[in-house]
Amino acid sequence: MGSDAGKHTFTFMGTAAGCGVPSFFCDCPACEEARANPALRRGDCGVMVRGTADAEGHVPTVVIDTPPDARHQLLREGVRRVDEILFTHAHFDHIGGLGEYEYLVQLVQKRTMPTYGSETALSGIAGEFHYMTYALDMRALEPFETHVFDGVSYTACPVTHAPGTYGYLVETRGTRLFYASDTARLPQETAERVRGVDVLAMDATFWGRNWSPNDHHSIQECIEEGFELGAKKIYLTHMCMHYDKPITYAQLMEFLAQYDGRVEPAMDGLSFEI
Repeated sequence: MGSDAGKHTFTFMGTAAGCGVPSFFCDCPACEEARANPALRRGDCGVMVRGTADAEGHVPTVVIDTPPDARHQLLREGVRRVDEILFTHAHFDHIGGLGEYEYLVQLVQKRTMPTYGSETALSGIAGEFHYMTYALDMRALEPFETHVFDGVSYTACPVTHAPGTYGYLVETRGTRLFYASDTARLPQETAERVRGVDVLAMDATFWGRNWSPNDHHSIQECIEEGFELGAKKIYLTHMCMHYDKPITYAQLMEFLAQYDGRVEPAMDGLSFEI
């Protein structure tokens, strides 16, 4: 299945770290700001790549990760079908919504869902969702292996997080984009592979002090590494907004103004052509 026009759209389905923004248990200024303005709310991380509708009206669709908010995110974007799923890793905030896809397989698509990730990630998913592995066609990707769907290449690049975690180098005819929702400083080989990308969408969990420097970036560290890699455009994602010191969206935008548009916070539902 493919699209003749070759146009693809990349969408941030969710842009938060695991606790979301606002967190139900938190009344910090960042969470209160998001409660007051729904546009600033963030669900758990995931992205989507969509192609051009075919003659039957089907839009080729790939999602990377199935966060707990998956159903609401898919409804928000008007998605009716998903062709394939790629996983970064098997932590709850990235796989918790996989159960929503069982009904798509059973009731509509009536075929197993092609599901990609590292051996470690797929093993973790099979353990958590043992009751629905019948609905999944699990296909392990080796480090730096490339999978192609609808004319888009997805290269699995190891990152610095839990064992078996990948970021994905997404390449179309006109764009090189690297998506790494959970990572500390990139391993050298991955960094060399993604150097000079048009778009870098990367982990920016913390503001200021990094509680977990072996697994995540702060906003400042994400920007610093992005500049070192020569990324033309940097999107901050996997943001908590209240680690270590809360920062509101308004304050964050004031901070990012110094970068003249080269660095932006990813927002839930933000889409652009690749």
